[in-house]
Amino acid sequence: MKNLEALSKDQVNDTNASIFDDLKSKLNMVPNLYATIANSGVALKAILEYGNTLGGGELSGKEAELIALTISQMNSCHYCLAAHTALGKMNGFSEDDTKAIRNANYDGDAKLKALATLTKDLAENKGHASEENVKAFYDAGYSKGALVEVVGFISMNVFNNYVNNFAGTDIDFPKAPEL
Repeated sequence: MKNLEALSKDQVNDTNASIFDDLKSKLNMVPNLYATIANSGVALKAILEYGNTLGGGELSGKEAELIALTISQMNSCHYCLAAHTALGKMNGFSEDDTKAIRNANYDGDAKLKALATLTKDLAENKGHASEENVKAFYDAGYSKGALVEVVGFISMNVFNNYVNNFAGTDIDFPKAPEL
């Protein structure tokens, strides 16, 4: 038996049933990640609002996907690697770019490289980062506000990764290529 299962609309509270309807209208599906988080009456609404709010900040969708790929690789979350490889491609990354990000050797755009390096440093060091990587991040044109948003995206992705890893969420996106 799984620790957590993806729930159907008739198994969730009214708020989450409404969220399921909204997701289905936007995505033509309710991703298993969200159907699994819906085991909590409040967590699904909270994580979606958190992501929507962060998505309105300084970082682009492409930058958010870079962070998600980096964190998902570090946490060995196969579900999120599949989802964010697909979303990364929709936001302008090539398949090779997604692999390079996951391998921590992305050498494309200098600004994105600074973001990738800082993201990995922050995650590996539990919120601490080298002065060199922080300086490179700022020198690349990012603000202090963007730095706080990076931490926000890291925390959101860790939450999603941990739920998926614990639950063994069934992957409903094309699987990410092996490295």
